Amino acid sequence: MVKNDLYLRALKGETVERPPVWMMRQAGRYLPEFIALRDQYDFFTRCQTPELASEITVQPIRRFPLDAAILFSDILVVPQAMGIDFKMKESVGPWLDHPHPYSGASGSHRGARC
Repeated sequence: MVKNDLYLRALKGETVERPPVWMMRQAGRYLPEFIALRDQYDFFTRCQTPELASEITVQPIRRFPLDAAILFSDILVVPQAMGIDFKMKESVGPWLDHPHPYSGASGSHRGARC
């Protein structure tokens, strides 16, 4: 049995006693326990390891009285699953070494920021 079904009842369109509150995954980045995992595992390992992703998802719920959480993942796991080769560059973000010729990326540099 779900202990806190406020969010689920609101999704069903039922009248609820207050608006549900949830935490976006980015909002937990400042938590010391998140920083410890970030320092130990690279970004895609955190996204692709169910135990790590679920741990990161529930970290804010352990600290705050929230009704739901958004699963820790990233839109970039989709192109990665499609075999598009890119990497995360420090202080830059996602980087394509071989951008698609119609991507609008300038030919004056080798890669392209996603």
